[in-house]
Amino acid sequence: MEVLAYRPCVGIMLLNPDGLVFVGRRKSKRAADVIQADHEWQMPQGGIDEGETPYRAALRELREETGVRSVSFLAESPDWLSYDLPGDITKKTWKGRFRGQTQKWFALRFTGRDSEINIASPDGHKPEFDAWRWERIERLPELIVPFKRQVYETVCTRFATYATA
Repeated sequence: MEVLAYRPCVGIMLLNPDGLVFVGRRKSKRAADVIQADHEWQMPQGGIDEGETPYRAALRELREETGVRSVSFLAESPDWLSYDLPGDITKKTWKGRFRGQTQKWFALRFTGRDSEINIASPDGHKPEFDAWRWERIERLPELIVPFKRQVYETVCTRFATYATA
């Protein structure tokens, strides 16, 4: 039996000056990784293009999902964090090529105004979120789908020092 690889990806913890974290509600109710209505919220994330560094991918994904460009670098996770998709979802997602994602996470400080955030037509891309809000870091693991929870717990622990005003 073939063992599927992980899809290389980045995740972004965008923190405002008050130490709150940006979360977006996944737009599609049919999205493969949305299991329960109360777990639709997530931080921006996305794949790494060929030849792209993880940090450049993080800036691009943030721009494509939120329209945000005004950021300053805070931290990078020291290692890659992975999660597996539930078995029934694996075959439907990414044409069945990946078992889940391995992610390099970045903490970025939002230096702009909330009016810069544009989830309706972010940087000319298809919207991924239909709502957004600033949330306390300790709430993030309970907002994400259960199979991503361990990654969120790790990210929140590693970046907790940045979640202050």
